This record gives sequence, C-alpha cells and structure tokens, in this order.
Amino acid sequence: MDEDISIINSNTRNEKVKNFFQKNKNLLISLSIVLIVILIIGYGYDRYKTNQKNEISNQFNTTTLEYSENTKDNTVNSLLEIINKKDPTYSPLSLYFIIDNRLISDRDKINSLFDILIKKTSLDLEMKNLVILKKALFNADYIQENDLLNILNPLINSKSVWKSHALYLMAEYFYSKDQKQKSKEFFNQIISLENANPDIKLQTEKRLNRDLSE
Repeated sequence: MDEDISIINSNTRNEKVKNFFQKNKNLLISLSIVLIVILIIGYGYDRYKTNQKNEISNQFNTTTLEYSENTKDNTVNSLLEIINKKDPTYSPLSLYFIIDNRLISDRDKINSLFDILIKKTSLDLEMKNLVILKKALFNADYIQENDLLNILNPLINSKSVWKSHALYLMAEYFYSKDQKQKSKEFFNQIISLENANPDIKLQTEKRLNRDLSE
C-alpha cells in the first residue's frame, strides 16, 4: 500500500513538472537565450579588454624602445594617445616617460596630463596617491605654498603609504624658503606617524638634529 502511494506521488510530481515545462516552455526558452547572450557578451567583453590591454602594452613598448631625437614628435603623439586611453598601467608610465625625457616643455600641458590620470583614470588608490605626489614634485620649485598644499592635501589628510613623503616634501619646501618653524612642524608630523617610511623618517631625524634642533 505504501509502495503504491509512493508511486502515485512520484507520478503526480512528474506530471506537475511536465505540465510546468509545457506551460512555461516559451518563457524558459527566452530565459535560456538571454543567459547565453549574457555569457557571450561577458566573454566577448573580457576578450576585448584583454586585447585592448595587449595593444596598449605593445604600443607603449614599441614607442619607448624606438625613441630617439629623430622620432621625438612621433613618440610624444603616441604617448599622449596612450594617456588619453586612460589605462591604469600604461597611461601613468607614458606620462613619466614624457617627464623623464623632457619631451614636453609646457608645464600647463604636463599638469593637464596629470589631471587626466588623477581625475579621469581608474587607478588603484595608492597608485593615484603616487601620481598626486609626482605632480607635487614636478611643481614644487615653481608654485606657491598654498598651491603645493592643495595638491598634497589628499595625501596629508589620509593614511596613505605616501603620506610621509608628502609631509617631507612640504617640510623641505619650507626649509628651502627659510621658514624653519613651518618646516619643523611638518618634520615633527613625520616623527609621530606610525607607518612613516623608514628612510623618510631617518632623513627627518637627521634634518631635525642637524639643522632644526635649536
């Protein structure tokens, strides 16, 4: 008897499942098609991004390896193109290559390229902070105190690994302007940092003991 009931229940379940699929056949087919399309699009997008990354990598490597005085204009144009592609790896490297080789003399142009990286490129947080620090270093000898602070404030007011570098830059900036009290204040902030860079902290201690101990 129990076996008969079990068979009946099993048949009933099978019939319900069969009826469900029959009634919702079109919906299930549509959902399957949508799922397949999503998978194809996702796979295609991943392949596209991978290919795009490889193309940018090849462009950067070819451009920098072939650089010479005779190819300067082509080098600049190619590196600017990479920067404007907003790639998180090769856009910063392209700007650094331009700066290191002094390929663009217009400081406003260089600063606008820094802003593309900082404001429009999807960088890892600490990579972005490094770009901010490099922008400050690039401008330190040419801008006023408030302008330099405005650049560095995102680092100074953070827990970034680059915070001690930013504080050190400000301390040295004021020291070069013979504003020793302000310089000392920034050096002391480095001493009190828990995660200060060891080399920066050592140089800070030397500066405080040698030049700012009075």
